[in-house]
Amino acid sequence: MADTSEQSLADGKILQRVVDGVGVVTFNNPDKRNAMSLEMWEGFGEALAALRDDPAVRVVILVGAGDKAFVSGADISQFEKTRHNAEASEEYSRRSEAQRALLASYPKPTIACIRGFCLGGGMQVAMLADIRIAGKSGQFGIPAAKLGIAYGYQGLRNLVSLVGPSWARLIMYTGMRIDSAEALRIGLVDRVLPDAELWDATMEIARTISTNAPLAIKAAKITIAEVLKDPAERDMAAIRQIGIDCMDSEDFREGRRAFMDKRKPQFKGR
Repeated sequence: MADTSEQSLADGKILQRVVDGVGVVTFNNPDKRNAMSLEMWEGFGEALAALRDDPAVRVVILVGAGDKAFVSGADISQFEKTRHNAEASEEYSRRSEAQRALLASYPKPTIACIRGFCLGGGMQVAMLADIRIAGKSGQFGIPAAKLGIAYGYQGLRNLVSLVGPSWARLIMYTGMRIDSAEALRIGLVDRVLPDAELWDATMEIARTISTNAPLAIKAAKITIAEVLKDPAERDMAAIRQIGIDCMDSEDFREGRRAFMDKRKPQFKGR
């Protein structure tokens, strides 16, 4: 499958393309180390929605332009205009939260490919991805305590679920930065590679996912998301239904036939 032409959103600061069944969203504000403006958040949401609705796309990679940053946080130069008090900050949060909610409930697998700075809002994006692959240059942190910002419930819930409450406290109370080796050790990222190998390795994982059975991946994604919820909130009916959908699917029959025929299966997602 050929690489599709690149789509440009948020005045070119969000880029979207598809290659080999893999959607790629690029945070393209390298002069500001890919710091996120409100317009970029909204362009990010548009890109996610377009790739979600594209049947050719089975997995999505999130990556920062250049070699200095994934996303270095919010564009603080906008704060005087967009977050100067509680009321303005609430409006900013509402508009940016809508895009994070889209990623949180995304139906396709997502991978964050992280070079350089991954701070604040960048950490929110990375933690919402299903998988985090980092280069050795990775630098992680949430400087909310240095800015007087209350980091939201969902972001902290995701942080605690990855690194546990004690490390979450250390990260939040100090505003410290940790390198990719430490991030790997505490469970914040899943794999660390030399920067020169990062993109190819991330694409290899994405291509592997894209050739597997989409319904089986969807079942895993739904079930893991329910495991992370409080027991009273879990939708066990949804887990049962996706299990039934898998067992009744054409892909399950194809998987069995391919195994018996000693060939690679061709999954259709139905």
